[in-house]
Amino acid sequence: MNDLANHLWQSTIFTLAVALTTFTLRRNSARLRYWLWLAGSVKYVIPISTLVSMGGRVVMPPDTPQLSALTVTRVSTYFAPAAAFPASTLEARPSHWLEVLAAIWLTGSVLLVLRWFRRWYKIHRAVRGATPFPMQKALPVLSLAAMTEPAIFGIFRPVLLLPQGIVDKLSPEQFEAVLAHELCHVRYRDNLTAALHMCVETIFWFHPLVWWIGAKLIEERERDCDESVLRQGSRPGDYAQAIINICKSFINSPFPCAAGITGASLNQRIREIMTWRGSLPVSFFRKMTLAAMGVVALAVPFMIGIIRAQTLPPAPAYSYDVVSIHPSKSARMGWSIAPGAQGGLRMENVTAMDLLMYAYQLRDDQIAGAPRWATSDRFDINFTPEKPEAGPGPDLPVKQLQASMNRNQQRSQAVLQNRFGLILRTETHQLPTYALILGRKGPKLSLSEDRSRGVSVQDNGDQITATGATIQMLADRLSVRLHRQVIDDTGLDGQYDFKLKWTPDSPVQVSSDAPSSAAAGPSLVTALNEQLGLRLESRRGPVTVYVIEKIEKPGEN
Repeated sequence: MNDLANHLWQSTIFTLAVALTTFTLRRNSARLRYWLWLAGSVKYVIPISTLVSMGGRVVMPPDTPQLSALTVTRVSTYFAPAAAFPASTLEARPSHWLEVLAAIWLTGSVLLVLRWFRRWYKIHRAVRGATPFPMQKALPVLSLAAMTEPAIFGIFRPVLLLPQGIVDKLSPEQFEAVLAHELCHVRYRDNLTAALHMCVETIFWFHPLVWWIGAKLIEERERDCDESVLRQGSRPGDYAQAIINICKSFINSPFPCAAGITGASLNQRIREIMTWRGSLPVSFFRKMTLAAMGVVALAVPFMIGIIRAQTLPPAPAYSYDVVSIHPSKSARMGWSIAPGAQGGLRMENVTAMDLLMYAYQLRDDQIAGAPRWATSDRFDINFTPEKPEAGPGPDLPVKQLQASMNRNQQRSQAVLQNRFGLILRTETHQLPTYALILGRKGPKLSLSEDRSRGVSVQDNGDQITATGATIQMLADRLSVRLHRQVIDDTGLDGQYDFKLKWTPDSPVQVSSDAPSSAAAGPSLVTALNEQLGLRLESRRGPVTVYVIEKIEKPGEN
């Protein structure tokens, strides 16, 4: 719904801009105004997000400066491209009012199509019974028994329809003016552009500005044909009288795709025909202004797409073969992630935020814009890789284990994008951080000697127990505990067995050698220094913040 709302208000603003532009060109060519109104119509079927997506596919050179200014990325949220897998919207559990709105929209569109078809069939049936009109023109000319005004019928093979007796109703000069009017419709393929706007009306029938555009298109196309007739030398009095005689003797064409000679406001047209002195040429300045507006309308969304591409996480390099998602029925609050079949993962009782933090290795303070359900609704998720692989074992070297974890994290990213419709963008903020450095007396860590126990890091609330773990793993756990990024700056690259125990209620004070109260127990920072020979140093540096632009509840399967 947000995507549709954004598209509608963007199209509305574009329509108002077209209206303002055509007003400033009111004394210039009617055909120019017609093309501007047609551009306003086409805009309704071309979302700006399409241009943004095209810009996002542009591969910039590696040394391109980052253009992700905060203001631009915030503005670009309203022009975000649609999710790569929009089916996730359909799989989500829709609310009843959305179903009602969809039913109303579908009913209106179907009724409109039936209305167009009924009018088209009426003319088509009349054309089948028409007889050739004795006249040599560049297109077939048929005579109708029906008392319908002269009109051009057909899009790709148009025919000129003339009612029987029209020659008796008009003088030769008036008849030639009417033919010139209809041939102008053929020259500019007005039936094709009218059919295009009919498609827009069928889709966006609920939007009043779409119908206003339709009225303006008819008004400007008829005005342009009137000007074309007068430029060819027809006298205004004869031409105006021809239109009046046709209105008296024949009925208006019932189908917008059958361009006739009536239409628009008759009184206004007659007045304009009688007072016509020619259209003013478009000045060089106005031509350049219109060209610049067109370039800006196309280039700005395209550039937003390029900028957004620099603020989006890279696409996952790995995906999954099969995934199942079910609402969790577990009563416990904790969640777990364990190896699954064929090297995949089995997740139990996870929230969307849990999955997001695991997939992108984030802390909750690095994520902004999450809806309430993303932290409350829990799911059981299982997936198998796109290519089966061996699961992690106790004898697997740490580098291979980390590589396996990285692949499954990227597969989890694919699950979030495909099934949760996730769209993320990143912003870099200067925030407080911690650096994990060596204590003054050096590290108090023991290298892991028994590799058969594998690699594990267990966090029990007031104690971290690690087997075969790296210092980076410790830094990641500390980041979660302290709600602030902890950067490993120790220079230690081995695997260690250690136990870190502290009193959770102790205040966190980053003072490397501050004595702890024996009664209260050591704080986390003090325990780090006393038990592991490491300390935290407050710094300020760039921190990547992930902003959720879109996430939806997945459909169950």
